[in-house]
Amino acid sequence: MTPKEIVKYLDEYIIGQKEAKKSVAIALRNRYRRLQLSAELQEEVTPKNILMIGSTGVGKTEIARRMAKIMGLPFVKVEASKYTEVGFVGRDVESMVRDLVLASVNLVENEYEEKSKEKIQDFIIDKITQKLLPPLPNGVSETKKQEYDNSFKKMRQKVKNGEMDDYKVQIELNRKMIDSDNNMPPEIIKVQESIIKVLSKEQEKIKKEMNIKEAKEALKPEASEAILDFEMIKLEGLKRAQEAGVIFIDEIDKVAVNSKDSSRQDPSKEGVQRDLLPIVEGSWVNTKYGQIKTDHILFIAAGAFHFNKPSDLIPELQGRFPLRVELNSLDEEIMYQILTQTKSSIIKQYQALLQTESVTIKFDDEALLELAKLSYNANQKTEDIGARRLHTTIERVLEDISFNADEYKNQTVRITQKLVNEKLKDLVENVDLARYIL
Repeated sequence: MTPKEIVKYLDEYIIGQKEAKKSVAIALRNRYRRLQLSAELQEEVTPKNILMIGSTGVGKTEIARRMAKIMGLPFVKVEASKYTEVGFVGRDVESMVRDLVLASVNLVENEYEEKSKEKIQDFIIDKITQKLLPPLPNGVSETKKQEYDNSFKKMRQKVKNGEMDDYKVQIELNRKMIDSDNNMPPEIIKVQESIIKVLSKEQEKIKKEMNIKEAKEALKPEASEAILDFEMIKLEGLKRAQEAGVIFIDEIDKVAVNSKDSSRQDPSKEGVQRDLLPIVEGSWVNTKYGQIKTDHILFIAAGAFHFNKPSDLIPELQGRFPLRVELNSLDEEIMYQILTQTKSSIIKQYQALLQTESVTIKFDDEALLELAKLSYNANQKTEDIGARRLHTTIERVLEDISFNADEYKNQTVRITQKLVNEKLKDLVENVDLARYIL
């Protein structure tokens, strides 16, 4: 997609923030442009990492989330605050790269499964039909073989069409392997997997009785294993993470150390920044699927920077994020647009939720304007939590209707400006009360 098309797609979900969308769109397009260059030049072109600065609830995370979805890229979102420097107990920074590789392998596996959908389906149906009509012993006559083949084809068709879905069948399933903790060093994970394989050799299969509809689902992992080439998937996943991976590091401001705060309660904050340096700059990281080079992974960091500034990050790390974009706080007009113009706006969500109880909710335009205004005022008087404030205010307005939904069955409820005012005026006026409730 061209940068314009990416921005157009993001506009459907996020209002405003043109600069941030533009930077992200260009960074994504540059990944595609780089792959068109000669191999020699490809090595030289490194991604320009982005630092998003803006208060909470203005769309930082949403931009990254939507962008990964649209491009089908290996993408992980991590919080900088959950990492500790090497030597402390906790997650080490390299685990974010291992998470990315895992996400990439899963992405490729899903693509391969989609391509081989019919083969997987055929494998499952053959397996179930063989349970219903066990194969004939050796040495039977040709006539018997012919009869068996005809019966098998008919039965197979019935299983495929779902006519036999309620019929019970006993199937053998592979015992599920215990998932390794991705936070452990890859060498230990490999040893752990080998031990599990050896110990579970004798009891790999477990027998279960279930109806055919459930059996079709239960046999999917085994069918995928038989049909898909997992070595190819691992290699492709590793390559894709290395060439097109995106890591979104949220809450980067929580590891910044304010220069005035010399006492520094948490000594590992600066250590996390130092550990981040080699990964963002480019280094080799061991994963259970093999080594990955982080030179061409795109890093997008985001933080509110309420209590500190981007300059409180160590200078070397600042240099690794050359592109800075500031996201604007939301005003009344933007709040109103978020309610009315986004593709899956919170208004549409509440209408759909209450429709399940046969209650139709209609919002007057004046009511939406009032909601936007009161949400904005609440943000000004208490903490500014951006668009998340809308969740709080709408929830308060619809609380009684939602609770007594059975009394409003098959009715249309209009949400008027008066109702919005009644529910929210006192809270927004009374700042002390609002601090606790809104």
